[in-house]
Amino acid sequence: MGIFDGKVAIITGGGKAKSIGYGIAVAYAKEGADLVLTGRNEQKLLNAKEELERLYGIRVLALQADVTPDDESEDRVKEVVRKTIEVFGRIDVLINNAGCGYLGLMGETRTDLQTRMVDLNVRALTAVTNLVIPYMPAGAHILSTSSIAAFCPTPRMTVYGATKAYVSSFTVGLSEELRRREISVTAVCPGPMKTEFLEVGNIAGRSPAFELLPYCDQVRVAEGALRAAKAGRTIYTPRLFYKFYRLLAKVTPVKLMVKFTKT
Repeated sequence: MGIFDGKVAIITGGGKAKSIGYGIAVAYAKEGADLVLTGRNEQKLLNAKEELERLYGIRVLALQADVTPDDESEDRVKEVVRKTIEVFGRIDVLINNAGCGYLGLMGETRTDLQTRMVDLNVRALTAVTNLVIPYMPAGAHILSTSSIAAFCPTPRMTVYGATKAYVSSFTVGLSEELRRREISVTAVCPGPMKTEFLEVGNIAGRSPAFELLPYCDQVRVAEGALRAAKAGRTIYTPRLFYKFYRLLAKVTPVKLMVKFTKT
């Protein structure tokens, strides 16, 4: 018997095989949760559904739904909620994992890439959370993917770091708002991981800092995030190195710290 038997988790961006979102899906599946996976690529979602159902004996609802804000995005999210309630009758966990990050200097990087980070990492996360909360019972929790970039401005990933600082700040404030409803809220802040993020974000081979930093394992990060959420922790940082980095960012003047955080 898993600790999430009979529970239902919605995971945005949960269909990629080598991602923290899929790692989180596996962690919850191991504990018996039924899953709702959303994303843009229908085939990846169906592949994830087949594998998760086969390996863990759970039920998975795969829904193609781009949460990036546009004129129809709110309707798409509402449809995800409607189908989740129709199929499973409840929503116990929301995992805000859909996001993106791009390496490049302001003024030299395409504007659509810079604003896409704000749209997906900030606006979409806020909208999805706002639309799902009314359906969540006492004892539910919300888990959002942040980053160590949240702890200090990160030159060459300035917009990305700012969006993740929003996610962490949003998490702390929302945790207090939902305390009376007994809904816990957690942000997981990992370091770099060997996922598609490095290729899609044009980071692989272009950032000396990423080559030097210790990498996090997405499965271990996901399992730690699950434990942190279950324990009601608001901010979870994997690996001792990044726990120290978080502490250092708190006590070091930001103008000094930012000289050492260039990507």
